[in-house]
Amino acid sequence: MKVRRLNENDVKQYHKIRLEALKNSPEAFSSSYQEEIEKPIEVYRSRLASTEGSITFGYEDNDQVCGVITVVKENKAKLNHRVMIVSTYVIPEKRGQGIGKVLVQEAIQQAKRLDGIEQVYLTVANNNEKAKKLYRYFGFELFGTEKKALKFENKYFDIDHMVLYF
Repeated sequence: MKVRRLNENDVKQYHKIRLEALKNSPEAFSSSYQEEIEKPIEVYRSRLASTEGSITFGYEDNDQVCGVITVVKENKAKLNHRVMIVSTYVIPEKRGQGIGKVLVQEAIQQAKRLDGIEQVYLTVANNNEKAKKLYRYFGFELFGTEKKALKFENKYFDIDHMVLYF
């Protein structure tokens, strides 16, 4: 079991887990399953191959990626002191084993390695108490709730905005 940066060679596993995440937890992501399934796999390959802007980590167990997290660096001059954590997901059968904790810790460590980073932002589904508890464990603070932020199948979902200051 290990955490490592995913690359273009991991595209099939990443694509599979990404689509699973969108299908199983649609309220947790702004992208929809339908939008993502229509994208060519090359879009995912280029995301993983990129060395600019974002880094995706995967948690592997027996050579299978069972959890992912992405760190995105802001590219605007006034925002380049912060990064965002996005697309965090652990497959259901591996939840409760500390994988999310390891992934979040790796994302925070990566943020600290980046020059000039002072803050890590993320959004989380308002009803996802387990995820919010995990983020609070690392020192993230709630700074706002966006009501009706997402709409899926005629249902609205609130999202919480959280930040970690270094």
